Amino acid sequence: MKLVLPRETAAETPLTESAQAVLRTLARIGPTTRPQLSALLSLSKPTMSVAVAELIGQGLVAPSGSTQGATGRRATIYGLGSGAGHVIGVDAGSTQVRALAQTLDGRRLAEVEERLARGQRHVSPAMSAAVRAAADRVSAAVGGAFGPLRAIAVALPVVVSANRPEITHKGDMETLLEAFEPAAPVPLILENNVNCAALAEMHHGAARERGSFAYLQVGIKIGLGIVHEGRLFRGFHGAAGEVARVPFPWSETEMPRREGLEHHLGAEALMRRVARDWPAVEGPCPRDAAGLFERAAAGSPAAQRWVERHAADIGRMIVACVGILDPGLVVLGGGVGQNPVLAREARKVVSSLVWPTEIVTSSLGNRGTALGAVQLAADYALEAILGG
Repeated sequence: MKLVLPRETAAETPLTESAQAVLRTLARIGPTTRPQLSALLSLSKPTMSVAVAELIGQGLVAPSGSTQGATGRRATIYGLGSGAGHVIGVDAGSTQVRALAQTLDGRRLAEVEERLARGQRHVSPAMSAAVRAAADRVSAAVGGAFGPLRAIAVALPVVVSANRPEITHKGDMETLLEAFEPAAPVPLILENNVNCAALAEMHHGAARERGSFAYLQVGIKIGLGIVHEGRLFRGFHGAAGEVARVPFPWSETEMPRREGLEHHLGAEALMRRVARDWPAVEGPCPRDAAGLFERAAAGSPAAQRWVERHAADIGRMIVACVGILDPGLVVLGGGVGQNPVLAREARKVVSSLVWPTEIVTSSLGNRGTALGAVQLAADYALEAILGG
């Protein structure tokens, strides 16, 4: 599960059940009218009026305009007020740190990015400093117009376990928290980055309206985010989806090594193999995976062979995930995984080895993990207001 580090916060005034239902609905669907809310929640007009007045009194809801119905009568539109506040989500990525700020109903307020000098496989002082800088910059961009900061969520490239902290690398947490201490007294939520990306796909991406699916990230590292019946599945330790631990290689002549599959499928390992065997007649070897895919698209036979070989390896890993999870849908993301060529070739391998499974490419690009982190913060903040 996610690791939450609570800080001192002002106690919320308890809301009535009807007010809670209205607030939750406005956070989910955005601004709407009282008649529409009454229909959605099956609440009478008097009950709805009292609930809205209660929320307005606490600053959690405010009028945001009006609309004219078919009968010509005008109705006031209500949305979340400034008292509901805003949240920040931060993606502590391998090559960059991205921070997003939004209201609890999903209105985007600000976005900033901090580049890292080189790829980071774990939480480093440089990454932690970039997290602090990005959070400070995005908070300054929001200012005070959108109420209190309710929560900050940081997506990390490590296992985050609350009930079994011994499997969370202690040095990673200490490195982050030594350099990044939010100024505002709000909860700091830590979560694995691939889990956050899966949440983003469920709320904003290719898996919307899908109750169960798997998100496979392929980049410098590999990881799997699992959603089952509309909920993120974290496992007993909080480490579900750590496909890097799948034994590899596994044969009569070779013994598996720790995280061997990640060392084989990660972008850096791929490019080391490409550089070792790149034919001189093809010109200079591509410097990174993006360059390799570009050369393949341009018609390079050597690049095409490497891309097809890598896609076949990814397809075999998907087959293992399908055989265990049967997710029905696999969303491919990450710096390498989001390339459409990879999905096309992986489908061929999957269809030859296991039952039909939909495989699609993420459309969220490099913003997906930050979108998931800010959604996690918004969900947490809303439940805190509701008394959850």
